[in-house]
Amino acid sequence: MRTVIYSADALKHLKRHGNAATRIRKAIAEYAADPAAHANTVIRLVGSTALRMRVGDFRVVFEDAGEQLIVTKIGLRGSVCE
Repeated sequence: MRTVIYSADALKHLKRHGNAATRIRKAIAEYAADPAAHANTVIRLVGSTALRMRVGDFRVVFEDAGEQLIVTKIGLRGSVCE
């Protein structure tokens, strides 16, 4: 299993959307354990090495750095772009 690292910005958004934070953290942990589990909800961003995961109305932008997943942004659909 890979280690998940959250940026300060991502943690701030998790606190802001507390009711969905558990669901978002669970989806990220499932992806860290088995990337094939969320193959339909993860896409690579154009012109970047970052990936974007859809969790309901939320979008999670993260980097896959081998043994680590670095979560950089979390937010509502439309407000998260990179």
